[in-house]
Amino acid sequence: MTLFVEQTLNGIQFGVLLFLMASGLTLVFGIMGLINIAHGSFFMLGAFLAAAAFKATASLPLAIAAGLVGAAATGMIVEMLVLRRLYARDHLYQALATFGLILFFNELVTIIWGRAPLYVDLPPIFAGSVPILPGLTYSAYRLGIIGLGGLVALALAFGIARTRLGSLIRAAATDREMLRALGVDARSLATIVFGIGAMLAALAGVVAGPL
Repeated sequence: MTLFVEQTLNGIQFGVLLFLMASGLTLVFGIMGLINIAHGSFFMLGAFLAAAAFKATASLPLAIAAGLVGAAATGMIVEMLVLRRLYARDHLYQALATFGLILFFNELVTIIWGRAPLYVDLPPIFAGSVPILPGLTYSAYRLGIIGLGGLVALALAFGIARTRLGSLIRAAATDREMLRALGVDARSLATIVFGIGAMLAALAGVVAGPL
């Protein structure tokens, strides 16, 4: 029984990481119709930025901010310089261009941090274990990841359903041309959405790093 519970929690925790990745990818594809096979590069970028920041500052909040903000900013720059020209093109062009971005980011990370892995210790507050059942303790950090996934899901649901940005995102997914006719800057909206998607992928990388 204890093994079943432990493996179930492991599966949920892994599923949360996939959810964070998939939610950002869904935003990008659902709003902009863009096939971005380089989405995993922002996962990698967030993990490396957070690890490097934590190694330099020993500050967990600064490490998290570096991973999220750095990946979001990079994603917005990539959207403006490269991907904006691909929305009207066939999905094959999008796949080829974003595959090129995978190669670019792989080499960029190698140039900056080398090929040796960066190791990050668990945050002290999550370094211990939590009793789950009699005779079973489970990693507090993995439980924190599961809780984080729930918070992100609630925040996304609220943001999409209850905020002005969410209403614009839903409108863009339904009829982008009508949104432009109403005077909304669809280009800026696409950039913001892509930045949010990159940040969600980076969040998965940040929390997965210590594992």
